[in-house]
Amino acid sequence: MKIIEGGVCAAKGFKASGIHCGIRKNKSKKDLALIVCDKLCAAAAVYTTNLVKGAPIYVTKENLSDGHAQAVICNSGNANTCNANGEEIARKMCALVEKHTGIKASDVIVASTGVIGQPMDVTPIENGMESLVSELNLNGSRAANQAIMTTDTMEKEVAVEFTAGGKKCSIGGIAKGSGMIHPNMATMLVFLTTDIAITPEMLQKAVSQDVKTSFNMVSVDGDTSTNDMLCVLASGEAGNETVASDGEDFASFKAALNKVTTYLCRLIAKDGEGATKLLECVASGADNYETAAIVAKSVITSSLFKAAMFGADANWGRVLCAIGYSGADVDVKKIGVSFASQAGSIEVCKNGEGVDFSEEKAKEILSESEIRILVSLGRGKYSATAWGCDLTYDYVKINGDYRT
Repeated sequence: MKIIEGGVCAAKGFKASGIHCGIRKNKSKKDLALIVCDKLCAAAAVYTTNLVKGAPIYVTKENLSDGHAQAVICNSGNANTCNANGEEIARKMCALVEKHTGIKASDVIVASTGVIGQPMDVTPIENGMESLVSELNLNGSRAANQAIMTTDTMEKEVAVEFTAGGKKCSIGGIAKGSGMIHPNMATMLVFLTTDIAITPEMLQKAVSQDVKTSFNMVSVDGDTSTNDMLCVLASGEAGNETVASDGEDFASFKAALNKVTTYLCRLIAKDGEGATKLLECVASGADNYETAAIVAKSVITSSLFKAAMFGADANWGRVLCAIGYSGADVDVKKIGVSFASQAGSIEVCKNGEGVDFSEEKAKEILSESEIRILVSLGRGKYSATAWGCDLTYDYVKINGDYRT
């Protein structure tokens, strides 16, 4: 398995594009993306668990009910959420794809991201479709990625090459996500493509399993978005025998999928609104995975701890505090905590109690851009990893006037 170039266009059969159509006032910001495949694909998705859902979620769920899709259209600048005509607009976006590409509207995944509760006019999308389709190309992943960004400060794309059934296969993806990130069952917007031949049922199984250890373990600010969606299209053009059950090929695909999703998780956490540091908490020594996951997630979502990391303050007490209220079944007297980065590592807590350590060394370690929080629970063999970011002054600035 190796990382390759191409993003969502790395897999055979896929093209992508991204343009500015006029949804966003800033003409330098792309705001409409399209991903298409040469053929109908097996498809699967997971969605936000927020009771308030963007209109595109309902339309996409309906379109994917048969386990197949051939295109993805997504706009940024307006979330198309809490609008009286939201579903009508989402369906119109699918119909525009059919009009300009010939792909059935019912085989289109539709998504929107941006401000919630703002009236949305489909006219800019309608006017931009001809240009959007004409710009579809094999190197369009980056443009599509740029078109789905909102407060993101960096593009988030990756692709991986792997083997299944003796055939070379690829899987790639793009993502957007910087704020309102605290997913459960999905996250932000993530579009994945692969050329492995696999049934919709197994594709759904792989994605549903993967998000439990990848995107469900990311948090920037504790807010679960209304528009979170992860979808994957599989063209089958790699030529392998169709994966229809558990086995070596399915395991190979799942490993590649996790390589892609974990890579994107880290980018999303690192690009948290106003963030200066990526936080990775590894909780080990648990007697089951669920306990480890609860502990790791609780640490990286603690506002007090996130603020301490912004200040490079080795306030390990906030780690234990977060574990203590997490609801996890742990023995406090067995907990150990260390901080690590490129500058080294330092133990700050052992058996639930503080140990002598150099504040100067700790400051040096915590001043790096990527920080690891290593929590040992001392009770078993299970571990879990969660990703987050520090809490900075800029987070408040960004969200204080996000709508206006």
